[in-house]
Amino acid sequence: MRDDDDIHAKTRGSGQIVFVAGGLAMTLLLLSQITGQTIWDDQAKNFAAQPRFWPLVALLAMVLGFALHLWRMRHRAFRPEDWGEARRWIEPAEYVVWFMGYVFLVPLIGFLPMSLVFATGLTWRLGYRNRRMLWTAALFAFATVVFFKALLGVKIPGSALYEMLPEPFRSSFILYF
Repeated sequence: MRDDDDIHAKTRGSGQIVFVAGGLAMTLLLLSQITGQTIWDDQAKNFAAQPRFWPLVALLAMVLGFALHLWRMRHRAFRPEDWGEARRWIEPAEYVVWFMGYVFLVPLIGFLPMSLVFATGLTWRLGYRNRRMLWTAALFAFATVVFFKALLGVKIPGSALYEMLPEPFRSSFILYF
C-alpha cells in the first residue's frame, strides 16, 4: 500500500490542494506579522506568560500542519475541479461586499433609503423578482427602520442626504427614518 492511499481513500479530493496551499500561505503571512502585532513583555512572570508566546505556538502548529499536509499531497497536481471548488468557496464573499456597501453608504444616503435599496437589491439578486417579493422586501426594510429608530430609539446618525431636505421634513427624517 502506498503512503498516499490513506489520504485519498478518506478525504474528498477536489479543492483540497487549493485550500491547503492557501491556508499555508495565509498562516505564513500571519506569522511574518507576529512581531508587529504582539509584544514582548519584560515584566512577564515566565516564558508562557509572554503575550507573543501562544499566538506564536498556534501559528507554528498551523504552519507545520499545512506544510505536512501539502507535503503528503506532493504527487497530486492541480485539476480543473480544484479551481471550481475554490470558486465555490469565494462566492459568499459577494454578500460581504453587499453588506460593506450598505454600511459605508448609510451615512451618505440614510438608513431608510439604503435599507430599501439593500433589501430589494438582495431580493432581486437572490432570484425573487416578482412584484410581490420586491414589495415584501421593501415593506420589511421600512418596518425594520421604523422598529429600530422610532420604537427602540436607536441613535443612527442622520445622513448627508437628509441635511438637504427642507426644515420640517429634515428633523422627522433624522429622528424616525
